[in-house]
Amino acid sequence: MSTDKTHLETSRKGYITKLEPSRKGFITNYPNFQQWKKTSPVAMLPPINIYVHIPFCIQRCAYCYYRTVNLKGSERAAQLERYVDHLCREIELASTYFNLGQRPVISIYFGGGTPTVLKNEQLQKIVSTLQNNLKIDLDHGNTEFTVEAEPVTLTAKKAEILQQLKVNRISLGVQSLCDEIIKESERVDTEEKALKAIQTAMDTNAVVNIDLLSGLAGETQETWSYSIKRALETEVQSITVYKMELYANTKYYKSVRNKSINLPSDAEELEFMRFAIEQFDVADYQPWCFFTFTKQGLYQHKHSSSIWRGDDCYAFGTSAFGCLHNRLFQNTNDLEKYHTLIENGELSINRGHHLTVLDQIVRMVVLGMKLLYLDLKMFQEKFGFKLENLCAPVIEQLKADDFIVMSPDTIKLTSKGILHGDYVGKSLSRYLVDNY
Repeated sequence: MSTDKTHLETSRKGYITKLEPSRKGFITNYPNFQQWKKTSPVAMLPPINIYVHIPFCIQRCAYCYYRTVNLKGSERAAQLERYVDHLCREIELASTYFNLGQRPVISIYFGGGTPTVLKNEQLQKIVSTLQNNLKIDLDHGNTEFTVEAEPVTLTAKKAEILQQLKVNRISLGVQSLCDEIIKESERVDTEEKALKAIQTAMDTNAVVNIDLLSGLAGETQETWSYSIKRALETEVQSITVYKMELYANTKYYKSVRNKSINLPSDAEELEFMRFAIEQFDVADYQPWCFFTFTKQGLYQHKHSSSIWRGDDCYAFGTSAFGCLHNRLFQNTNDLEKYHTLIENGELSINRGHHLTVLDQIVRMVVLGMKLLYLDLKMFQEKFGFKLENLCAPVIEQLKADDFIVMSPDTIKLTSKGILHGDYVGKSLSRYLVDNY
């Protein structure tokens, strides 16, 4: 890679100037001491995010492509108990092996699946294990604690337990507030149940996010407008809009092939999102990333933003994936194998990838742009290069096409850039991969 002039001039100081074929000038370090600055000798361990995966569901939505386990009848209690026991054991094993307990925890995220299918005492056991092994500060609100929930599983008693455990963010997978669309996606929810669950979540005083999914089967401008209107009327702090994507392992996929359902076109779905953004703006729900809109732009989700900015995340549970010391890893997605490994006192990490410097650069760009802007000074401080020089041609094209605006310190998405999601991040990253 080429470097800017300032970086070159800095690197020329000291040891590597006036080269000559000689044994003189024994090198002991680099850069030379003239470039060192006063600092504390105490190295603070960097903070970390924690993800906990609960793979169980009580329903299989027609659009869902995740690897989940549907709970059935008499097997349900035993399945949950065994998983929670081994999850807690994994927390103990990994915390010791990777010395996680010395690192301040920024956020905890219980995802799935459906974490709220767990019994109250099982949730308490997991949280207690985390607190006994990690540096968590829930009492003073320094650790964000998010739990995902399905509306039909968030009862008043479950919400009470979440409040007792100091859960300060609840994310509800609502997807739609229009009964005909909900039914088409084979969910057991209804608009009434969803609205009741939203109010139950809000009564805990946690920040409440609701997920909507654009592009579901049967969706029209009329049904989509209804869902957006009803979502805004709840006055939750945060609304996330994901784009429904079709995968081969879903019921939707089979139905599309059989021509028994129709999905909105990409053009129609783009208009759905354009409409949602307009309505959010009117209601003063502002984006902090390109798919989540919050009251006045507040209530930023610490877990996602921290990871997208490059902080570590350790992930517990089957199929969970995270990043530690520039190494990506994922636990086995085979539930029985997960149980066997933990029973044998082994970690369940199944695969991973060591990020090269180029990988780290691309990762920061493609994930960082989700936050609407990229801090160019921070990028240069971390990697020693100016992104605006590395990606000059594609940046000029993105500016000309009105996807971004530039300042001396940032690359920022325009409203068009926000509408098109990951397009800017992918364009910049593709240029980096192809040219370096």
